[in-house]
Amino acid sequence: MSLVLIKNARIVNEGKIFDGDVLIDGEFIVDIDTSISSKSADTTVIDAEGKYLIPGLIDDQVHFREPGLTHKATIESESKAAIAGGITSFIEMPNTVPQATTQELLEEKFEIAAKTSYANYSFMFGGTNDNLEELLKTNSTNVAGIKLFLGSSTGNMLVDDEKVLEKIFSSTKMLIAVHCEDEATIKKNLETYLKEYGDDIPVKFHPKIRSEEACYISSSKAIKLAKKTGARLHVFHLSTAKETELFSNKGPLEKKQITAEVCVHHLYFDESDYESKGNFIKWNPAIKTAHDKEGLLKALLDDRIDVIATDHAPHTKEEKEQIYTKAPSGGPMVQHALPAMLKMFQQKKISIEKIIEKMCHNPAKIFKIEKRGFIKKGFYADLVLVDISSPWTVTKENILYKCGWSPFEGTTFYSKITHTFVNGHLVYANGKFNGDSKKGKRLLFNR
Repeated sequence: MSLVLIKNARIVNEGKIFDGDVLIDGEFIVDIDTSISSKSADTTVIDAEGKYLIPGLIDDQVHFREPGLTHKATIESESKAAIAGGITSFIEMPNTVPQATTQELLEEKFEIAAKTSYANYSFMFGGTNDNLEELLKTNSTNVAGIKLFLGSSTGNMLVDDEKVLEKIFSSTKMLIAVHCEDEATIKKNLETYLKEYGDDIPVKFHPKIRSEEACYISSSKAIKLAKKTGARLHVFHLSTAKETELFSNKGPLEKKQITAEVCVHHLYFDESDYESKGNFIKWNPAIKTAHDKEGLLKALLDDRIDVIATDHAPHTKEEKEQIYTKAPSGGPMVQHALPAMLKMFQQKKISIEKIIEKMCHNPAKIFKIEKRGFIKKGFYADLVLVDISSPWTVTKENILYKCGWSPFEGTTFYSKITHTFVNGHLVYANGKFNGDSKKGKRLLFNR
């Protein structure tokens, strides 16, 4: 296979930034040095002068809507958008149609991705109140983990039987990822606003309905159960400052039994944005106060929060434009997550090294992903070049999501992803995809 040599890059890896070159042979990184000479006539040389070279991002929480909801998105369309956003690996959730709650249905999703995904992929197995036997068949070496909805579920995926929950936590050594919102609290809050407004509740009350209390009750309960059973727990999309008090930054990440994630939209937006964005920033858990946003960033910087993800969850524009009770929660994010975080870097809120730690290194560590998430010899060449001095504005014309909209529409970012490599293949360069770009592979796990 031909060689690819990336020259003169500002390499960001493991807390350091240094100038250097990276040599790719086939799927893998084979050399990293301050200066590497081209040793073959068929070597493709890319001059990265002035650009940052980072590991491909690993997004540990997406909803790509296939099978069953493909009018919103497909694995093909959303993985393509992810690649344009520098995300080279994703972990997708089980609440599709049908839900991935049997091994057979789970493997059907892997088969779709094998044919259509631009990015590397894995899928979570979905737990329910009555599928423990099937759950325990999950292969820990080629499946990312177990997903449990402890609130805000679809179909029969709300796991609300406490005896079943304890049995699941006690029975599997796989990572258990949870969505934490207390349904009883949410229902009670919703009833209050329905009495006052009917179905057309102003969306600004979304964080009052899906409240801090609802999040904290559920998160604290899950953590208490994990401590009791010794389960390996990963809490998705924290949205409140109060919840961050439940997590620790003592000891190395590799030894943590309980880890946490925050999503880009909870770091970027706050409740003041509902006036201009409306349902287009309606997520579950809800975007909350400026105090919560600041508290989440603080916990991210001091390592109580371990991962930044997207919770990419597209719906059609028509669906989102409905009245409050009918408009679904969730929105597209994978194409714009890295530019949004880099804007926060340029605002001096977070370092680029910390962004790479939370979006590349830590997901690889937490899920024990094989040979990804770092720029290292012998690792897969999932690599991204970023120009941090290249302003551009999000418009309908450059949005790649199948749904065709973004909460960032009209936003100007100052960093642009110029090149994305997946398994050594340059699949995206300067706004264009190569003809044979579907190079994603199934993620494997060192467990």
